[in-house]
Amino acid sequence: MFDGSFRAPIDRGIAPIGKRLQKAGVSPDAVTAVGVVMAAACGVAIGLGQFPLAVLLLILTGLPDALDGAVAKAGGKAGPRGAFLDSVSDRLSDGLLFAGAGWFLLNGDSPRLVMLPFALYLAASLVSYQRAKAEVLGFDAKGGLMERAERFIALGIGLLFSPIFVPVLWIMLALTAATAVFRFVKVWKQASAVRAVPPRRRRRRQRRTARPIAGTFRERARGRAESRRRRS
Repeated sequence: MFDGSFRAPIDRGIAPIGKRLQKAGVSPDAVTAVGVVMAAACGVAIGLGQFPLAVLLLILTGLPDALDGAVAKAGGKAGPRGAFLDSVSDRLSDGLLFAGAGWFLLNGDSPRLVMLPFALYLAASLVSYQRAKAEVLGFDAKGGLMERAERFIALGIGLLFSPIFVPVLWIMLALTAATAVFRFVKVWKQASAVRAVPPRRRRRRQRRTARPIAGTFRERARGRAESRRRRS
């Protein structure tokens, strides 16, 4: 939902900040690393029950996550390596935040609630994996009610109003699971519309592609033999 409605305006708004950071010599990898450190600190604050501090640290976690891409684009360093690092750091940051929530619930009146953040992280990881896998296969898996930005906002609300922290986690879990189902159905329909290639046609295509390759090898071998004869 966030990617479809607000991503472009926010990217345009933070582009000047990214240019200033890039001119100051700040690398996008350093910005990403700061976000992970802030996520770890936020997780510790959540685990200790310091929710006001956790809200501040959560904001400081989200800012680098939004700025690293802008810094990379400003410096012309946007590429697969940065995208890979960003994706891995996002999963790590999510794990640190939910681990902090589990730590807090483990020391509460109902220790079994520690499974709630675990289930939430599992559902969030499934949502992220579906999008990544769909893009590799050439499909679109964007959309849903609870993407990463919405999870940050919802978690911030739960931390800001601590009495509703657990109910907010339940709502996040339900909406994240609904997002996972939505993306699965969306990609399933796209994949079902693609015709599968019959086995015979696959073999023919493989043979056709293999023949030129085999021919080039033969030509190379003949060329080497001729060059050896000339030398002799």
